[in-house]
Amino acid sequence: MKRRHFFGALGLGALMASSLGQAKNLTGGGKIARRLKELGITLPEPQGAKAVYTPFRISGNLVYIAGQGPIDMPGHPALGRVGKDLSTEQGYYAARTTGLNILAQLDNACGGNLDRVVQCVQIQGVVRCTDEYKDSPKVIDGASELFRDVFGEAGLAARAAMGTNALPVGIACEILTIWEIKA
Repeated sequence: MKRRHFFGALGLGALMASSLGQAKNLTGGGKIARRLKELGITLPEPQGAKAVYTPFRISGNLVYIAGQGPIDMPGHPALGRVGKDLSTEQGYYAARTTGLNILAQLDNACGGNLDRVVQCVQIQGVVRCTDEYKDSPKVIDGASELFRDVFGEAGLAARAAMGTNALPVGIACEILTIWEIKA
């Protein structure tokens, strides 16, 4: 899906700000904060761990973001099996909102300064889908395109997009990422 059509059709920034209530306002005036504003994106509050893990871990100049899930909203479901309950386009949207949760964690890891990001190193995307579903890469494009929209070429990463039969609480996708940051 083309990013201009996606943002225009869904009004993502306004939708996110009004639907989440707890949206995070970026106070920094850096390049990435301005880019997010240009795209009409307000990041959600980073979610805490739902089990025994940490939402992110910094090792040297790498930030490992734990598996994040999508934002489930009325009219834009994020729960279900792609290929049965959800279309590829709905899966794409679920992956894009998962990307917003990833950026919220990354922003937290960077102390509120996404200008510290050097590049996205790796994306591992898992799509909950039917056995016959073969378009997992198109779903995970939702997050990959978001990262590219925000960071340019530095947002593109080595990537895997896999299908599975189950994910926690029935989410449509889960994405793990590794980012390089400046000290």
